[in-house]
Amino acid sequence: MMNVMDTDGYKAVIKYDPLIDKFRGQFVGLNGGADFYATNIEEPHKEGKLSLKVFLDLCKEEGIDPHKKYSGKFNLRIPPELHVEIAAKAAAEGKNLNQYVAEMLDETIHQER
Repeated sequence: MMNVMDTDGYKAVIKYDPLIDKFRGQFVGLNGGADFYATNIEEPHKEGKLSLKVFLDLCKEEGIDPHKKYSGKFNLRIPPELHVEIAAKAAAEGKNLNQYVAEMLDETIHQER
């Protein structure tokens, strides 16, 4: 997966910020911010590990769960024409729309790994 770094099972998205001429990393799936910056391609792992440790240590001290909670539900707006096509494909496979889309998303995510 491009621009995603794994640190001890935690995922961080890395982007280059031309305004400050640095790489910026941000951990996702956390209930707070654990950002970090790096000036070259070798630094994100070191800086990310340090930022994550500080965040996790603080959560532990405060008795806070560091993980963001997800309900498993989200709204998706798509063009009606696409909705019709997806519904037809799902029906052709004997699946409901939710099951079909969830499987498509899962396949897409696992193809990138």
